[in-house]
Amino acid sequence: MTPTSLTRRATLCAALAATAVFASPALAQTSYPGNRPITLVVGFPAGGSADMIARTIAEPLGKRLGAPVVIENISGAGGTIAGQKVVNAAPDGHTLFMASGSEIVIAGLFNPAVRYKGESDFTAIGAIGDVPLVLVASPASGLKSMPDLLARARKDGGGLSYASSGVGTVLHVAGEMLNQKAGTQIVHVPYRGAAQMAVDIAGGNLELAFFMTPTAIPHIESGKMVPLGLTTATRSRAAPQIAPLGDTPGLKGFDISLWNGLFGPAKMSAPVVTKINQALNEVLREPSVWQKLQKAGVETQGGTPQALAQRVRDEVVRVKAVAPASMR
Repeated sequence: MTPTSLTRRATLCAALAATAVFASPALAQTSYPGNRPITLVVGFPAGGSADMIARTIAEPLGKRLGAPVVIENISGAGGTIAGQKVVNAAPDGHTLFMASGSEIVIAGLFNPAVRYKGESDFTAIGAIGDVPLVLVASPASGLKSMPDLLARARKDGGGLSYASSGVGTVLHVAGEMLNQKAGTQIVHVPYRGAAQMAVDIAGGNLELAFFMTPTAIPHIESGKMVPLGLTTATRSRAAPQIAPLGDTPGLKGFDISLWNGLFGPAKMSAPVVTKINQALNEVLREPSVWQKLQKAGVETQGGTPQALAQRVRDEVVRVKAVAPASMR
């Protein structure tokens, strides 16, 4: 082979390689998911709220992506067993995680047994929705508003207590954020679930508690709970009459909720992430989907992968400020 032929062959090979490099993202986006099903991992048993959200989006998401989306419920350790499975999966878009801030952010900052880091060990794909929390008082407490609460808390020191559904839950974090911002020492009383909390608030055995808004609304409407404020920065469509805690002087910037999003393992390709994100946003705009989620108290969001990733980073900073000192 002559030098000229070798030169031409090298040039042709280089051109073909360059074409393959530039074409691969587009090829990945158009070929994904191929003929393989997509597993959507949920960290809680079937029948719960997380499972309901996953099943609401799974079928229409599969139709838009062109492959069945199969739910896999892996319960235990507050959803972190499921999270670890997703972290260990191949980043090919065939294993996704329907997760909340509890599994992605809070668990790792309160439990040293959790080995993954939410901001670096997952690929953020898109937000699904938010469930605002609400701080309520027992009618027997005499508390009618946040100024009432703060005045009494600052006067009595640790004389007041608030309940949550357990240590390291988003409800617990909301209470510690309140203490941090207001400079109060309201004592945390962990419960195993919302049902007994509701009984004790109505019966006057508890002064305060944080609840998911959908859980609290029936009790508020019946007069068994007094709403003091939402934990989100804006009012909720489900309870527009309840003002945000952040509207109270001294609590500006208070903002935490139970948010849900779609994640995958770290290092997923950008074209695949974009394709799933676009499909998710389209699904969340379908009337049958957002109406069902809204009825369950989930305020649908959508948005870009970058926005969800930023939300995770922001929440890590907020939660670190109230997490145990050993975990900061």
